[in-house]
Amino acid sequence: MKVVIVGGVAGGATAAARIRRLDEDAQVIVLERSGYVSYANCGLPYYVGGVIRDKEELTLQTPEKFRKRFCVEVRTRHEVTAIDPLGKKVTVCGLDTGEVYEESYDKLLLSPGAKPVKPDFPGMDSDRLFTLRTVEDTLHIREFMERQAPKTAVLVGGGYIGLEMAENLMEMGVQVTIVQRPHQLMNTLDYDMAAFIHAKMREQGAVLKFGSNVTGFGAQDGFVEVYLQNEEPLRADMAVLAIGVSPDTAIAAQAGIRLGIKGSIVVNDKMETSVPDIYAVGDAVQVRHSVSGRDALISLAGPANKQGRIAADNICGGDSRYQGSMGSSVIKIFDMTAASTGLTEKTAEAAGISYDKIVLFPLSHAEYYPGARAMAMKVIFEKDTLRLLGAQIIGYDGADKRLDVLAAAIHAGMRADLLKDLDLAYAPPYSSAKDPVNMAGFLVENLVSGKIKQFHWHEVPGLPRDGSVFLLDVRTEEEYKRGHVDGFINIPLDQLRERLGEIDIQKQVYLMCQSGLRSYLASRILSQKGYGCRHLSGGYGFYNTVTSEKCFQPFSHPCGAEKQDLAEKKREKDPCMGTQTEKDLEAASARESYFS
Repeated sequence: MKVVIVGGVAGGATAAARIRRLDEDAQVIVLERSGYVSYANCGLPYYVGGVIRDKEELTLQTPEKFRKRFCVEVRTRHEVTAIDPLGKKVTVCGLDTGEVYEESYDKLLLSPGAKPVKPDFPGMDSDRLFTLRTVEDTLHIREFMERQAPKTAVLVGGGYIGLEMAENLMEMGVQVTIVQRPHQLMNTLDYDMAAFIHAKMREQGAVLKFGSNVTGFGAQDGFVEVYLQNEEPLRADMAVLAIGVSPDTAIAAQAGIRLGIKGSIVVNDKMETSVPDIYAVGDAVQVRHSVSGRDALISLAGPANKQGRIAADNICGGDSRYQGSMGSSVIKIFDMTAASTGLTEKTAEAAGISYDKIVLFPLSHAEYYPGARAMAMKVIFEKDTLRLLGAQIIGYDGADKRLDVLAAAIHAGMRADLLKDLDLAYAPPYSSAKDPVNMAGFLVENLVSGKIKQFHWHEVPGLPRDGSVFLLDVRTEEEYKRGHVDGFINIPLDQLRERLGEIDIQKQVYLMCQSGLRSYLASRILSQKGYGCRHLSGGYGFYNTVTSEKCFQPFSHPCGAEKQDLAEKKREKDPCMGTQTEKDLEAASARESYFS
């Protein structure tokens, strides 16, 4: 059997090695148009920034290593320009020699990847305008950085490549402006969670220009100019175009292979195309979103590698099936981690799924062990069935770990409330006795059982201020003075029982605290006294972050600034808790009883 593989990065290289492991006698040829094979796309921005110093570290394998270890022939700088499905051969052009020849195949695997979107703008040929997709692109940018030492850069696009490039350029002292039409960075997050990314980028010195349409580029006085619709142009030493990628499927279309959304290659769960003996994997293929069931394009290395393995199994006579993708991803943004999996609110709504959501700020590990920091966690689930749909986490240590647990739970079809029952590893440096994932399960259980009701940040402006409802802020007086929402009356949680007479039991009570913990506790007090109440999901800090895009620092303690306030108070007897101090009580609540 002779197998020809078009494209030698994630999916193609994985398939080549797998085929050899399954069939020692197969002839395997990999045709890669770039000068490198099996390279680390995701590491390219970090070479530009000098985090990865040796370019050799970007290549996981070389043609020589493939030949020695796997007896696979890899031809770099060879581009497949046409496919003849009836004759079962491809036309190949040697880019360095200009030689054109035909290569026959028994099985053909297409792994051409995706190419950067390049609009037909004026000035696209500027030598100060870059895209980042291949090792050659990376070397080009790095060479420019070393030669020109740019001080300013404009990045067009705020997705993964845009943000990773921004971080690496800023770490090198470059002033960065990010320009894009959408009003948020990272469309894999909902706007409210992306607000933390906006705050971090601005904190680090980036300028964010949302709602701006780029119309072209120009050169003047050694600078690149970025032209904007109905706005003054931006001038910088360099610009990077990172507005997305599109499937590179021209040869597939020419061969009559069925195409799907955005020109992607349609495959079945065995990674077979519509043409016999032709398979396809990676960024160029249309997949099924495993949560929504809808067709999707998901350009990530993990799915591409899995697909390459599955295609190889089936090429060798096996029966492996691809279960779909749910887009689990993670990105480093300076010292912050942003991770997501499954559906966002936007995609759940687009899929017509009736959903609910929770927002909480659990600690990364035991509060008493040094270095504990809270993470912003959002979990989305189906209303009727409680099926987990998606999760988004912004934080520091441990954010990726919790996202992976949630991704596994979603893949397993778990109900959101059953997260409380997961038996997860605990030691003070790593977690709490009730892990953040367990906390999410407790909160969902409280919601569905009716123990609490909630309202969300976007509903705050529409709450009546005419006295028909009671708006209550249960933070400390000091926190309230530092900032509060108009119309909310301050009664600190620890005074609530003694001041119930100030709250009209005939009115619906809307509760707010800093992060959602104390408003939950207040909700339990009031509801058992006959009050109808709802508490603000995520608290005032979350609301303030989203609406003003000022990071309220939820990442040190779930009670926000109150911890410092309480630490200054002397030990005193609580009428309901014996001799516990307020400080000890709040710390205990944070450690052990967050939404439980």
